[in-house]
Amino acid sequence: MMRTIFIKSRYSLLHCFMLSFLIISSVFRIILTAMSYTKGALSAINILTVLGKGLVFDIGVSIYFCLFYALYLLILPQKWNGSALERTFTRILLFLMVLISVFSFFAEFTFWLEFESRFNFIAVDYLIYTYEVLHNINESYPLPLLIAGVVLISLLWNYLMRTAFRISFRSATPVLHRVVYTLLIFLVALFYGLKVDNSWAESSSNRYVSEISKAGIYSFIAAFRSNELNYDQFYPMVSGKIAFQNTRKVLSYPLATFLPGEVSIRRIVSNGNGQNKPNVIMVVMESFSADYMGTFGNAQGLTPTLDALAKQSILFKRMYATGTRTVRGMEALSLALPPTPGNSIVRRENNANLTTIGNIFFKRGYSTSFFYGGDGYFDNMNQFFGNNGYEITDRGRKLTMGDTYKVKRTILKDDQVSFENAWGISDGDLFSAVIRNADRSFQTKKPFYDFVMTTSNHRPFTYPKGKIDILSGTGRAGAVKYTDYAIGEFLANARKKPWFDNTVFIFIADHCAESAGKNEIDISRYHIPAMIYNLKGKAPSPISMLCSQIDLYPTLFGLLKWDFQGNNYGLDVLSASYRPRILLGTYQKLGYLRNDTLVVLSPRKAPQSYSYNFNTNIQTLVKTPKTITLDAISLYQSAYHLFKNGGLKQ
Repeated sequence: MMRTIFIKSRYSLLHCFMLSFLIISSVFRIILTAMSYTKGALSAINILTVLGKGLVFDIGVSIYFCLFYALYLLILPQKWNGSALERTFTRILLFLMVLISVFSFFAEFTFWLEFESRFNFIAVDYLIYTYEVLHNINESYPLPLLIAGVVLISLLWNYLMRTAFRISFRSATPVLHRVVYTLLIFLVALFYGLKVDNSWAESSSNRYVSEISKAGIYSFIAAFRSNELNYDQFYPMVSGKIAFQNTRKVLSYPLATFLPGEVSIRRIVSNGNGQNKPNVIMVVMESFSADYMGTFGNAQGLTPTLDALAKQSILFKRMYATGTRTVRGMEALSLALPPTPGNSIVRRENNANLTTIGNIFFKRGYSTSFFYGGDGYFDNMNQFFGNNGYEITDRGRKLTMGDTYKVKRTILKDDQVSFENAWGISDGDLFSAVIRNADRSFQTKKPFYDFVMTTSNHRPFTYPKGKIDILSGTGRAGAVKYTDYAIGEFLANARKKPWFDNTVFIFIADHCAESAGKNEIDISRYHIPAMIYNLKGKAPSPISMLCSQIDLYPTLFGLLKWDFQGNNYGLDVLSASYRPRILLGTYQKLGYLRNDTLVVLSPRKAPQSYSYNFNTNIQTLVKTPKTITLDAISLYQSAYHLFKNGGLKQ
């Protein structure tokens, strides 16, 4: 019976497809291993682990691929087997199966080049935002040639498998054999669905081993199913009372007074009742790692403007982003919260009317605005900022169905744009819009606060010609240098304006360009530049303390001597009682670094601790200290609880 099914039966094509898929998947995994061998410091054991676990996941994917085909082979009457209609249907079906497989390998490879990761939440997001992604791919790669290549490979497979096609069309597989075999396939698929979790690949402390072990399609399905992780179900916890008591202890300092409530961290910070109201323009630079700047050791000369500004600003030398995506940076800079597991709050439901940083400005009589060079529909940006009181300026589409916010929205017109690509208009065009808005606000005699999100430092790395000495579209170095150039032009134009002297400029990154490293949370890949420029009465100075992206505004408010109320987790880095720490994470892993001790919280795992060497970027596993672990659990558990239960509302 088994010989009949596996050698000469209508299932011959199914076997050929599965075998081809497993071979190509293994070769693809070997290529990724070779690409990551040095960066990931992979050992022989690591490579065997990658290949072994990878094969398990690949078998599961091939089984899923074949479910429909197996069911079709079961119910196909013998008298129809080999008919002209059946031959046509089978050839088309197998062609599509191969086409999807080959395309997924191509998509995975490009995804790996960008993120050094198998498919994850980002890929799920990209499936939703096909307009931006397809245009980005088209501008970054020779898409027509690639599509043609995928089609040709699929046709070639069909040709090479012509013998298997003949066997399948001429076979006479008994009904009982078909029932047994198809049932076996469905049982294996059920086993994978219930028992083989994608997290099995993540048991290694080496991030490259974990990622290469995965199968892209399997990871994609896992990410789609777990778009938001429930902290209470997956992470280590303490009682709610202890979590909030300890969080208040971590966030306490002499100038802060907590308001009553056991499950609250709402506090009043009394900085001196300062009444100055400078305009504030925060420029959030897309994917701008600290190591692109000469200030932090880069020798390429890409950032002359920012390097000069660093010497004239209050410079945060050791600030770290909370995450690896733009929306995570937006969350940190608008809410000053730790990165709760899953998607950023910017992307989640029930994120309106929160106690944002913009809300603090609004209560002081400011107008608050959000500027984005692309379409703010992407990543739910417009919904988040619009529903939290920010006026919006973006390069939106004319159709805005689904917009439920009730603030003013300005769509940048064609005659206001000199250059754009799939991700949005050039940074220079965006800054021109910021200047126009500042001119209008100045006429109203109302102070303004602007959250400006750039896009030029993003694949396909294209920008206006003739601005810098690096050819557009040739790589990230050019995009970094163009962003720096655009900032220089922006400030040159701003200095001519009557509102310049009373305007504070903040330049900070949303996240680093590359987040992958040897470790699951590679701390060096979170280091970002941040500086406060043109703050009157404050001499330029470097801040050397370790600090987080969420500390930016509490520190600014301290410098302005502003009193404020909120339930954010940021601290004034310049406070005498400040205790250095950072909070950072991936979509699942949550990290808390106090001095040189890193605690990592993972789904369904005990907390792990590492001693971290900033000079070598090496993490060494150590015994988990109870105090720091309690702090980590308390901060993340309380932040998740506050958002899920409405505790962050105004």
